Amino acid sequence: MFARPNSQHSQVAYVTNDLIAAMAALKAAYDTPGFFEMSNIQPGEDPAGKPVLKIALAVVGGVEIELIEPVGDTAPLFKDFLPDDDGLAIRFHHVATRIEGPLANWDAHVVSLDLTRHPVVFEGAIGDMLRYIYTDERATLGHYVEHVWMSSDLLSQLRALTPSYPPVKD
Repeated sequence: MFARPNSQHSQVAYVTNDLIAAMAALKAAYDTPGFFEMSNIQPGEDPAGKPVLKIALAVVGGVEIELIEPVGDTAPLFKDFLPDDDGLAIRFHHVATRIEGPLANWDAHVVSLDLTRHPVVFEGAIGDMLRYIYTDERATLGHYVEHVWMSSDLLSQLRALTPSYPPVKD
């Protein structure tokens, strides 16, 4: 599953019921340097039928930390990890493995997966810039695994926007 050509562990992700409070909690408890905030829905995009997520990213020690707040009932894959009680909740959700190189490496990666044993529960793409799937590994690992590929341009843009500790040296 994890041992694949051109693949490396790149992210640990948590879901939360309050993105702002979760960012503050991670900054206070773990000296997370700051976050890049975004939504998966772009301005002017119709969110009908899509999960709506608020997302915050930081890089700590070379690993991306992702916080995800599902909005309303649009994203049960994320919301179902959260407790029903009041108060701030931050719960581990998935790890991500990023596929490096050209888009052909992504295609080879997906073909190499046994999708009967590792079923895809969520997937998406943005043109030739981004591909991702989430496989359900809860029976074995207790969480999902995100497999993601980004074009080199998108990856560079995201790295430039995401705070990193220690700071990335060029």
